[in-house]
Amino acid sequence: MSQVVWNSHSKDSFNRNWNDFLLNFGLADNKWLSDLYEDRSLIQFIKQYDNCLRSREQAERESDAVDFHTVIPCATKSSIEAQFQDAYTHQKFREVQAQFRGKANCITRLTNSALGYSVYEVGEQVSSSIFNKFVVTYDSVVAEVKCQYLLFESRGILCRHALSILSFEQVSQVSPRYILERWSKKVKRRHTHMKSSHDEPLMEPRSKRFDQLVFRSQNICEFASESKELTTILHRAYDNVMAEMEFLKAKKKGTSSLSHEDANLESVNELQSPPRIRTRGRPKNMLGSKLDKQIANATKKKKTKVLSEVKVMFFKFVAIEFIFLVNSLANM
Repeated sequence: MSQVVWNSHSKDSFNRNWNDFLLNFGLADNKWLSDLYEDRSLIQFIKQYDNCLRSREQAERESDAVDFHTVIPCATKSSIEAQFQDAYTHQKFREVQAQFRGKANCITRLTNSALGYSVYEVGEQVSSSIFNKFVVTYDSVVAEVKCQYLLFESRGILCRHALSILSFEQVSQVSPRYILERWSKKVKRRHTHMKSSHDEPLMEPRSKRFDQLVFRSQNICEFASESKELTTILHRAYDNVMAEMEFLKAKKKGTSSLSHEDANLESVNELQSPPRIRTRGRPKNMLGSKLDKQIANATKKKKTKVLSEVKVMFFKFVAIEFIFLVNSLANM
């Protein structure tokens, strides 16, 4: 079985060798081996997942580029619509525009007002003879609008009824609370730090640092969650570290953002050592010697890492084979 797994160099040869293996040993009806054969599809699933992830990342990059370099014209003359046009992605702005267009079917009537707090009844014409009515309140002191339709609470955008009231109140700019960061074209995609197998060789230094931080913070969080006292200590440490990092970031603002960590040995590998010229009375070229040692050490680390990963994979496979074999013998 090991020969079949390790010495089959293509999908067709593996299938052919596997079938021969089953026939030669009379194992065609063995359930354990059948399940083991079916599990090979997990590898294909991982590859397909990586491809889907790569396609999604590429689509998001293209969408970001479109959002930043193109503009969807406003459907109305409203300065509030222009506010959303400047802030939101194209996809979300189109949803907002649909509400601005629907505002044309709304009729506003003030029912009560006192101390800057007003209650409106908005009738929306849905057919030639049918009107749906909604109660909308507006607090001019805190610039807050609420509608019975609850579209903002459910989908994060203001409904046409609320927009009608803002227009009636001659509001030129909505409160920042109604412009959600998650729909902003300027939001930083935190999930792009997540890596998949296809981008390992091209991973940026920031993504590598992110992976290391996630790994270490997960261990710390698991340890601290054991008690309330440990959790309090970790919260206090987080606050202190955050304050220190913000201070350092503010101090370095305006200087070069490239850190010494970004200049790693992988970029040094692309450099050529300076020519060595033998002349009397001159010292040896220490720069070239130091660079050669750095390159050699980096290459040695890479080879060691690859060999370690191969060994781990091999021993995992052997362990799995052994466990399955023991279980099979126990069930016979």
